[in-house]
Amino acid sequence: MAVHLRLRRMGAKKRAFYRIVAADSRRARGGSYLENLGTYNPITKPAEIKVSEDGLIRWLDLGAVPTDTVWSLLRQIGFSTKYQQYKKGEDVSEVTLKTTITERPKKTRKMKKAAVAAEAEAKAKAETKAKAKAEAKPAVETTAETTEAEDASDTATEA
Repeated sequence: MAVHLRLRRMGAKKRAFYRIVAADSRRARGGSYLENLGTYNPITKPAEIKVSEDGLIRWLDLGAVPTDTVWSLLRQIGFSTKYQQYKKGEDVSEVTLKTTITERPKKTRKMKKAAVAAEAEAKAKAETKAKAKAEAKPAVETTAETTEAEDASDTATEA
């Protein structure tokens, strides 16, 4: 039986919170689970996470595989570094886990439009710089060509 550490959705409609559970990988997201290992509440600002460290360590030692989301949450509260130190045999009694995480701001339509406009403006500036360099180079090249032509004519007159 493959065991995964995953989030189990709880709560009311549009007011979700999650339990971090050890569950059989063949079970549904909201189906039965083996053990409750903690909670994650994204509704509160900042988001709250409570975990059972002993339970997590026990299940990870038994070979349970955390999902990407659960591992990301555990990394953000500092559990991943604590677990790595525990596996190396180092003292982890001083390491404390955070109980809250700050979420990145969600991009709104206004923010996306502003990012697209800034990108277009940067492209326009780059194009004008490229045009300015292109216009400046022919002037330099023509002087180099005339200098080469003068040198060639000087050598022809000497011969």
